[in-house]
Amino acid sequence: MKQFESLVDALADLKQRGYTLDFNLLENSIACASHQLSLAAEEFEIDETYRFEGMNDPDDSSVLYAVSSRFGHKGVLVNAYGVYADGASSEIIAKLSNHH
Repeated sequence: MKQFESLVDALADLKQRGYTLDFNLLENSIACASHQLSLAAEEFEIDETYRFEGMNDPDDSSVLYAVSSRFGHKGVLVNAYGVYADGASSEIIAKLSNHH
């Protein structure tokens, strides 16, 4: 797996490789608002995972997921450490935790 200096570098690389959609974590799915697309846990796979820690504040950390759907969609999901309790379903939490 590649190593990146920053989240911005990783996002740029993934975009060049076709991960162009921006997903957000919802209660029972991940969603891309710009394409009116919502994917349940069984409809997507996590292809790659990258962790980034804040330089000055350990709480300023994030995980970048490269996601592809069984329908051919590819995008990214950026999530802060410890946010999994924000109402996400157990299926979504389990899927993300297995790659964290």
